[in-house]
Amino acid sequence: MTAIDTTAFSPLPVLTPDTLVPADRPTLYFLGVSTGSSSIQRVFPSWAAELGLGDAVLRGIDMPVGAPVEHSRRIVEFLQSDELGVGMQITSHKIAVGTAARDLFARLRPLATLMGEVSCITKGPDGLHGFAKDPVAGALALDGIVPPGHWTSDASAVVLGAGGAGTALTWCLVRQERGLDRPSRLVVTDRDAARLDHLASIARQVGADLPLELVRVTSTDETDAVLATQPAGSLVVNATGLGKDLPGSPIGEDALLPKRAIAWDLNYRGDLQFLDTAHRQSVDREIRVEDGWTYFVHGWLQAVKEVFQVDVPTAGPAFDRLSDLARQVR
Repeated sequence: MTAIDTTAFSPLPVLTPDTLVPADRPTLYFLGVSTGSSSIQRVFPSWAAELGLGDAVLRGIDMPVGAPVEHSRRIVEFLQSDELGVGMQITSHKIAVGTAARDLFARLRPLATLMGEVSCITKGPDGLHGFAKDPVAGALALDGIVPPGHWTSDASAVVLGAGGAGTALTWCLVRQERGLDRPSRLVVTDRDAARLDHLASIARQVGADLPLELVRVTSTDETDAVLATQPAGSLVVNATGLGKDLPGSPIGEDALLPKRAIAWDLNYRGDLQFLDTAHRQSVDREIRVEDGWTYFVHGWLQAVKEVFQVDVPTAGPAFDRLSDLARQVR
């Protein structure tokens, strides 16, 4: 494969809610916490060339976790008024945008309404359209990570974190449409009881027959105790953002994962302490370790598909080509 040279591309300066300036060319905005260090800054130019997106560029907008809700609304209003702002991908503030700016959308797609979040914004003739793309990207990544027939055992799925990513993954795991291709039960942990309640309401709508256990935790010791009761072969997912948006891990350094577990961190960059703990047990406890790279690729390709209205494959040689282009500059 011939690599596309991206060395000539310089990422545009990252914006903040206080430094928003209109675009001078077609621009896909990226709202996150530390957008300047994301691999998408180097990946997007390769994809733009491959997919024929012309002179479109990517520009990050940084906002810290827990920022005032009016900042989320200000950013959506900015996109609404920016003539050359063609859309926005949102990573760490999906629920905030879906809550604070709900009335600014001409249309919220069904999954965005169900999830109560917006991860992708496009522009239509009638105004802004909001999508929740994490469930779609999560389902695609999940099918690539968990092998066929894995759930025929007693294995459970443990999702650490009931925020946007954890809720989206819950939708992927429990849907009745998956039939027998589901865990024996789903266990979700979080510090926030309201988040757990919101996740539970979605789980009961799409997969009421699957046993669901919600555990409010206040320390890594309590999370470690949850892991200690899970059967062999269970899927354990770090969906907290700890290790990327914030330092740390939802589990302790000495936490024991279930034997033959699949340890999946939805992060692919940062200090990745959760994955470090899993790697240390990979031989003795036969742990399979997966980071969030495939999830990252699917998530961004879904956004590119909606914003630019281009045909983006989810499998096969054309998808492999786009994935390899991303990997070259990872």
